[in-house]
Amino acid sequence: MIKSLKLLVCLLLFVGCGNSQSNEKEKFSYERTKKDKKENVVVNHDNHDIKASVMVDLVNKGVGPIKEISFDNEINPQLVSSGEEIFSKMCSACHKVGKKFIGPKPNKIFDRRTPEWVMNMILNPEEMVNNDPIAKKLLVEFNGAPMANQNLTEDEARAVVEYFRTLN
Repeated sequence: MIKSLKLLVCLLLFVGCGNSQSNEKEKFSYERTKKDKKENVVVNHDNHDIKASVMVDLVNKGVGPIKEISFDNEINPQLVSSGEEIFSKMCSACHKVGKKFIGPKPNKIFDRRTPEWVMNMILNPEEMVNNDPIAKKLLVEFNGAPMANQNLTEDEARAVVEYFRTLN
């Protein structure tokens, strides 16, 4: 009797763990390739299902003084060092490398935003939150905690941006 009961339990567990079909829709995932980085990718900003921290918009340059920025092919180690120091001193209270905190993580930011947008967010957070659709969504996603204006110079912000290029 006990052997029959054990066999029945094992059979039920086996059947219960089998390949059952679900009514849920398949989840969509998207991985960018190096080729994708050259394309102008934009996500509908009005889509409330996509969190702003993962939304991809490689066209929007934001609102502020930075209209155009280009990166050298090689990362500048001096700028990275300076940017890491500035980030550690001025930004790490709200932003953590590798995880969301009070604000979004800076890792792989250029897979989601233009360099101009990032620079304008650093230099001009008040106007960005008032006038930029992504910045508005980020404010909501991060519980209404606005990004503080650290009054960085363009050179300091550029150093921070160079540091962000190293964050995978």
